Amino acid sequence: MLLDTPSLYFRAFYGVPESITAPDGMPVNAVRGLIDMIATLVRDHAPKELAATMDADWRPAFRVRAIPSYKAHRVAQGDQEQVPDTLAPQIPVIEQVLDAVGIARPQCPGYEADDVIGTLTAQAGGPVDIVTGDRDLFQLVDDTRRVRVLYTGRGIRNLQVVDEAFVREKYGIPGRAYADFAVLRGDPSDGLPGVPGVGEKTAAALISRFGSLEGLLQALEAGVTEGLPAGARAKLAAARDYLAVAPAVVRVAPDAPLPPADLTLPAAPRDPEALVRLADRYGLDGPLNRLLAALTR
Repeated sequence: MLLDTPSLYFRAFYGVPESITAPDGMPVNAVRGLIDMIATLVRDHAPKELAATMDADWRPAFRVRAIPSYKAHRVAQGDQEQVPDTLAPQIPVIEQVLDAVGIARPQCPGYEADDVIGTLTAQAGGPVDIVTGDRDLFQLVDDTRRVRVLYTGRGIRNLQVVDEAFVREKYGIPGRAYADFAVLRGDPSDGLPGVPGVGEKTAAALISRFGSLEGLLQALEAGVTEGLPAGARAKLAAARDYLAVAPAVVRVAPDAPLPPADLTLPAAPRDPEALVRLADRYGLDGPLNRLLAALTR
């Protein structure tokens, strides 16, 4: 089980009241919410391995070089991500808690958590569940390798299981073609413009007709007209520069240079004394007891 940890702690932050505080008054809603999410996931799905992947770089340079608008609207001071003032101090606490419990939190300089997930998925020798609220990771579903996404759009207790059939039914595209579809459609939330004038329906129709972005571009080069109306051909031709670089931005990396990590679920806390200190300082006894119970049952 691979957790898109930033997606989950943002969800926890907005889903749990800020009135949930540590003894000193510091909000710990994201910390408590995330711990309870992990406890629920472990209890309900019993994974043999677990990774809480992190962003070492939320806006990697290789993506910004390709498309400068990538996440540009979310940049705060310098090149830091805009994070609510009451969430930012909770992120180091989350990291300390995960370390003390013994849950691996792999990350890689120059890459996002999505890339860590993509790389661990590529390396996996068995089934993989990816837990995220980010549709970008739908591109990793693969029925033959038993890779699926547990999508948190309806909440952690009502996860949507995303497999190739879900992608086909929801978007009308081949089950493994989500990244190509996203390139054409674009994603304003990530600053990806897409092909101007090509919306979701047109993108789905084109990818469905030609099977992939590569197949579509080959048809465009070959002057194919069937299934490729003049208007769409003109829009795609005008967007050639974008289409040349966008796939490298949209597709998650399958080969980030990750350091070795033990993803085995801990049978006992890695650092019990540190965990007790964190529980006392931030008032985390309840959620930590629930997490430890789920891990050791």
